[in-house]
Amino acid sequence: MTKSDVTQILNALHQGERIAAEQLLPLVYEELRKLAGSKMAQEVVDHTLQPTALVHEAYLRLVGNGGNWENRGHFFAAAAEAMRRILIEEARRRASIKRGGDRAIVELPDNLIGDRQNQSESILALDEALQKLEVADPDSYKLVMLRYFGGLTVDEAAAALGVSPRTAKRHWSFARAWLQREIERN
Repeated sequence: MTKSDVTQILNALHQGERIAAEQLLPLVYEELRKLAGSKMAQEVVDHTLQPTALVHEAYLRLVGNGGNWENRGHFFAAAAEAMRRILIEEARRRASIKRGGDRAIVELPDNLIGDRQNQSESILALDEALQKLEVADPDSYKLVMLRYFGGLTVDEAAAALGVSPRTAKRHWSFARAWLQREIERN
């Protein structure tokens, strides 16, 4: 798969060519599966959502909306966002009052999520902080989405955002500190 193949199919999908959705999945499936697998490895052991289901749900949301992606990087950023939203919905479902859950304040370690016992609460606290970060610093928010939910390295995320790796590292350091402070504040 080349980057231009994916970009061409994304453009065709945006033009309304429904066959493009069928052509896109085989090209991006393995990469989406790896992304989902890395996210699911951080989930609780008894989690009912599997990486394959996460990929399929995210893909359906993406192509179901007939998205308008500028390029491959933009598509994978949207995929990361879709996966984040699905995981948030799942965490909310697990942490609902009827299931005995309440929100808890957790520390934000290097990997941005707490231990497995507090996974649902951690994801919900992180989501609240991310929503605030999106307003406060959209560039740092996009970087966090690509790094944490997209599984990209700093260099890969920098390339997807069109910034230098040094700028990406600066945004990453800022975002981690900002998110830690925001979660501790609540």
